[in-house]
Order: sequence, then C-alpha cells, then structure tokens
Amino acid sequence: MRDTRESRLLLVLLIAIAFALITVDIRGGQNSPVDGARQAAATVFGPIENGVSAAVNPVGSAVSAIRASGERHDRLAALEKENAALKAKLGSDDRNRSRLKQLDKMLKLAGEGQYGIKGAEVIAIGAAQGFSWTITIDVGANDGIKRDMTVVNGDGLVGRVTTVGPDSSTVLLANDPDFTVGTRMEGSDELGFASGQGDRPLRLQLLNGKAEVKKGDRLVTFGSQADRPFVPGVPVGVVSRVDPSGGGLTRTVYVTPYVGFTKLDLVGVVVEAPKKDPRDTVLPPKSKPTPTPTVTVTVTPSASASTDGQPTDGQPTDGQPTDGQPTDGQPTDGQPTNGQQQ
Repeated sequence: MRDTRESRLLLVLLIAIAFALITVDIRGGQNSPVDGARQAAATVFGPIENGVSAAVNPVGSAVSAIRASGERHDRLAALEKENAALKAKLGSDDRNRSRLKQLDKMLKLAGEGQYGIKGAEVIAIGAAQGFSWTITIDVGANDGIKRDMTVVNGDGLVGRVTTVGPDSSTVLLANDPDFTVGTRMEGSDELGFASGQGDRPLRLQLLNGKAEVKKGDRLVTFGSQADRPFVPGVPVGVVSRVDPSGGGLTRTVYVTPYVGFTKLDLVGVVVEAPKKDPRDTVLPPKSKPTPTPTVTVTVTPSASASTDGQPTDGQPTDGQPTDGQPTDGQPTDGQPTNGQQQ
C-alpha cells in the first residue's frame, strides 16, 4: 500500500478501533462481547499455530542442543585443564611415593628427637661455583622461621638458615666449606668439629687427638647455646676413613654425611628444640653384617686310587718286581744277566 494521506488516516482509525476493542474486552472480563470472536479465531487459527509450532520446535531444539553442546564442551575443557593442573602439581605416582617416603622419615626423626619442625620444599639451589652450597626453601618469616635455625630431613643434618625473607629462606648446607658443626661420637662421647669440603666427605677434628676412633663410628650434633644454630642429637654421618699422621699425635678423620646434598626435596626447619638431649636415640639402627655361607666339600676316593704307598692295579712301588719284570740284576724267565749264559 502506498504511503498516502488516506492510508495514514486508515491506519490511525484501525489502531483506535483496536484500542477500543481491547478496552471493552478488559472491562467485560468473562462476559466480554468479543469472546465469541476470540473463540472463532482460535478455532480457525489453532491448527495453523500447532503446525507451525511442530515445524519450528525441532529447529529450536536443535539450536538449544547446539548451545548446550557448546556449554558442555567448554565445561569439559575447563575440567581437563583443572585435571592437568592437578596432575602437574601432584606429579607422577613415583614422585608422590618418593615424597611420602621422605615425609615419613622426616616425621619419624622429628618424633624420636622431639623436635618441633616446619616442613618446607626446596625451590632453588645456589650456584656451586666458589664452593658455595646453598638452597632456597619456601618458608620464611611469615611462617616463624628465623636466622640460625637447624634444618634437617629424614636422614639427618641438612644445614642452618642464614637468610630469611617474608616467604622464603636461604639454607647453608653442611657440606659447604664455611660450615662447621660441633659433634659428639656415639658411645665414646668424644667431641669434635666437622667441617664441609664440598663434594668430598666432611673433615672431623677431635678435641682429644689421642681418642680412639675407627671406621664405622657415628656422629651426632653436640648442640649449641640456646639451641641455635644447632639442636643436639641430629645424625651427622659415619666415619669412613682415619689417616694417622707421621708423629701419631693428630689424625685426619673423614666422615660420610647421612644426607645426600645433591638430591634434596623436602626438609624441615627446627622451630622448637627438644626439652631433653636425645643423644644417640635418633641415629638409624645399625646394619647387621651379612653372614658368609660356608660350603663343606667331601671327596670320596675311588677304588683304583692308591693309599699309604700300597700298589694298586699291578703298578710297582718301592722297587718291588711285578709281572715278571727284573729288578736288582736278578734273572727272570730264563734271560741272562751280567753277561752269564745258561
């Protein structure tokens, strides 16, 4: 229809009629005069609406399914991402088992020594150049860590805290050349000082130069005043070699530490010292020597073997003739001897 003045007037008239019918219908309620017309329209247009709805509903369902599929895909992707992050955090099963074993050993050591410890993870290692052996752990002042606290793991003495930040700390390892710890020998109670030598065994200097010491003797920390930097009773290592000097007055003693400083993972900072010196109770049980099996072999002589110089199988012994053979110049079987003829 063309946009003319008459068409505009007709549109306005239709709108006015529509408003009038709506008003009459609302005021009439259930007795509305247009109710009959509404029912007739429903009768005519109802089947058409149902058909259109039946045709359109699958399309709408498909669109909804596509949208839901997209949402499910996004959710699945998010779950996969979360699982990947969790796996990365937990690591492999082998690593988990290894860390649980480390944790169990450390808790056992802390329990036997009555040490109050704060668990930590090694997050960085210091450069080994210049004989500097340090690690960085993920606990600091906010966790109650202070300078000169003892650091242990499930095997024994790791080192001492040297620098403390808000959330991390630096630990000087016991094998660093600048590291020295007072020690006490198991059993004999001989005192000394063990010093680090990098990747070589610790070097032990005993206060008593004539003290008896041998390979296999074990050492623990003697402890410090006010338990800092070292608490007593922490396993240090085992004597691996004793080199006597020419004069015999002093000896060089080497100690293999219990801790493997190149494979540190979980450690514990001793935040509370034991009320009583645990002495040697924290040392691991001594390994029992494996007995060497002894095999006894019994040899039975054969019947043809000679014993005590007696002849067997017709063989001559001690110059005695056998089987008609001549001995000592005596004739046998009619043969002449010494030039005589018969």
